[in-house]
Amino acid sequence: GGLGFRATNGEIDLELQVPAEAEGSGAALVPAALFGQLVRSLPSEYAELRLTPEGLELEGGRFATRIAVADPEAFPPFPEVPGPEGEVPAGALARALSRVRYAAAQEEYRAIFRGIQLELDAEKLRAVATDGFRLALFDAPGGSALAAKLVLPARSADELVRLIKDADVPLRLAVGEGRLRIEGERFRAALALMEGTFPDYQRVIPGRFVLQAVLDAEALRQAIERLRVLADRQSQRVDLAFAEGTLELAAEGEYGRGREALAAEVEGELPLAAAFNAHYLADALKGLKGAVRFKLSGAQTPSVLESEEEPGYLAVVVPLRV
Repeated sequence: GGLGFRATNGEIDLELQVPAEAEGSGAALVPAALFGQLVRSLPSEYAELRLTPEGLELEGGRFATRIAVADPEAFPPFPEVPGPEGEVPAGALARALSRVRYAAAQEEYRAIFRGIQLELDAEKLRAVATDGFRLALFDAPGGSALAAKLVLPARSADELVRLIKDADVPLRLAVGEGRLRIEGERFRAALALMEGTFPDYQRVIPGRFVLQAVLDAEALRQAIERLRVLADRQSQRVDLAFAEGTLELAAEGEYGRGREALAAEVEGELPLAAAFNAHYLADALKGLKGAVRFKLSGAQTPSVLESEEEPGYLAVVVPLRV
């Protein structure tokens, strides 16, 4: 026996099976938000459900309630997703989506920029996000027989990551009718895809660099976060000055000025200075371990951040005009 759930918000349709000791069978349509709040607030680890003519009874510990239910036949059917199929590792998909999520646009009017592009082929899985000011790209090893290029709403990607982040199994994928269907051991989901053409992101990734610096990623992120406190609130400007063996950071705002020097292996045209948005730099560095390679194509042209320990990751940040 078991307990099955179905839910939809118009963009994501989900069916989920959870282990349960069940007697008999039945179905009911319940308010999702109310039911979720009640279950999360239960004082015990286990819950008991009983479907009666009067409603759905829920008990946990010394708490008990009865929820009004509706006819489950009124619930929309799970959408059909005919089309080519393939498999991808759950961990690789979750990692790729979560690694680039920060670069997707938040504003409603930015349309396609609020999505994450997924590219599947026989060799790798690639996720890309950009808000027009910065870009994040992640290549995960492990290809798929399904060759596809699609754009997921970033909010849908968030829900998908929550669903699969702890899984260590292959996921079955299918694309068709404007949707992506994903099936795991205990669930299946259909996600509505975004319409429109994703930007040609390859055009903004520099191919030539005038300077490269290698330094500790976490030390750089922490220095930027400290200086961010002092930076101008609107521009979030932090100045980076590269010299032999060092990177000096500085920020100045209404309440003061600060600077910090970090050890770095620097090669290229020296000296070189550029200004960046501190928030964008900190986001690009978040979660990186070990060394980061900071590659500058110029003081006013896009720069690239690459992880030495996570070779599939690449971030593009555009300097501020000064």
